[in-house]
Amino acid sequence: MTTAAFPALPSRYEPTRETLHAYAHAVGSVPRAHGIAHPSWWHVSLKVRPEGLVTDAVPLPDGGALSLRMDLRSHEIIVRTSSGSEERFDMRMGATGTEMAGQIHAVAAEHGLAGRYDRARFESDAARPYDPAAAAAYFDAFTIAHTVFERHRTALGPRVGPIQVWPHGFDLAFEWFGTRDEPHGDGEAAAQLNLGFYPAGDAYFYSTPWPFDPALAEVPLPHGATWNTEWKGAQLPYAMVQGRSDGSAMVGEFAGVVFEAASPTLGS
Repeated sequence: MTTAAFPALPSRYEPTRETLHAYAHAVGSVPRAHGIAHPSWWHVSLKVRPEGLVTDAVPLPDGGALSLRMDLRSHEIIVRTSSGSEERFDMRMGATGTEMAGQIHAVAAEHGLAGRYDRARFESDAARPYDPAAAAAYFDAFTIAHTVFERHRTALGPRVGPIQVWPHGFDLAFEWFGTRDEPHGDGEAAAQLNLGFYPAGDAYFYSTPWPFDPALAEVPLPHGATWNTEWKGAQLPYAMVQGRSDGSAMVGEFAGVVFEAASPTLGS
């Protein structure tokens, strides 16, 4: 089975990525405030689907449900309920993060989801630039990365989380959980290893074991990949794989090598 090549993400696309990031915060604010809370905050994320970046269903007071979608082909944010009600907001119109969130929250309130939102995450007074070609390229990159991640994730067994787009960083990632618990905050959390794609600036793929064994920095990685001892993980520059017919295989190899090296350090 072949996979399309990762598209180029030139620097001129960065303003559009920043717009998508701001709007993802606005979209994610609804499940953050009204969704069924998951202890690992999975309820605030978006999922990559053929129709766009989609939230989990948010329960409505009348027993129905609401979801939000960032459609990077039609370039709209779509708020839809299980009863068939639908509202669409054009991302090409240059709305600020504050304006876009206000429109989304007004629709949510019409369906009984009124409440306080963490506005610091999305408020801005600057008009948001939006290039449809750039948005489509980011969606293609997310979609191809999701396919690579899903193949790797499926091979790792049951101790994995879902593949998610996190509004906080507008990055795509999932976790594999080790068998050892580590002190974390006021309690404990499972040792873990993630695989992610960060599209901002000089985009890259990453895999960060937690906790990080310093000896891992001595493990050889595939061509182009390096260990980053500052944020304690491995990274593969997106530029190394974009446009290549074997780009997906390179990301898969990177993920596999890091997993084989790091997973023994995360067991009990």
